[in-house]
Amino acid sequence: KYFKVFKKEVRNKKIKSIERKAKNILINLSGSKTILVHMKMTGHLLFNNKDKFVHVIFTLSSGKFLAFSDMRKFGKITLLDTKTAHDSKHLKDIGPDPLKKDFTPKILENRLRKKPNGKIKTVLMDQMILAGIGNIYSDEILWQAKIHPERKIVKIEKIEFKKIFEAMRKILSKSIILGGDSMSDYRNLSGGKGKFQLHHEAYRRTGEKCRKKDCQGIIKRKMINNRSAHFCDIHQS
Repeated sequence: KYFKVFKKEVRNKKIKSIERKAKNILINLSGSKTILVHMKMTGHLLFNNKDKFVHVIFTLSSGKFLAFSDMRKFGKITLLDTKTAHDSKHLKDIGPDPLKKDFTPKILENRLRKKPNGKIKTVLMDQMILAGIGNIYSDEILWQAKIHPERKIVKIEKIEFKKIFEAMRKILSKSIILGGDSMSDYRNLSGGKGKFQLHHEAYRRTGEKCRKKDCQGIIKRKMINNRSAHFCDIHQS
């Protein structure tokens, strides 16, 4: 029933704009409707391209199409009213985007300090604290900032928040330039792989030598709140 209503609402509508909030893609249509696509773990959009995991296809007026592929079927597509989309249950509690121009080291510090007894690895991945940081990027950010993933927020110094901020902007920007991370299932619109996985310093490098200059450490792996953390046993403290 919902799918019938969905098709009726989006058919013959014009795509006016596309935006992103955290891991959500918002496709704003004429008629004041917005299609929200959340990739979850294995979902991705394909343009004029298909694979065996495609579940939804949007055919465009040009004859080309946009397909949603999701091997594990955790992703979601839903329809919202454009005017209230950002106040919906899907988006209203999401934290600020670290790549926005108005995001500052002070904002980062204030957000993280909302959970003073939380471990930095876990808090970085909390989507209500910050938008869009997952397991891979939290490992890489903390390796760059020289912060141990189990360090509690209350134990982090002011200057270290700035280091986390700088590492965050650097790592996320680099991944965008490299087309994302395809260590797992992510693919770009053409179905190709990103290249950030070729530049990991910590994630899934368990047992390998740390690449930090003059560091003699080894990359370790440890479960923290049911998520795997990869870190150097020497320079991250």
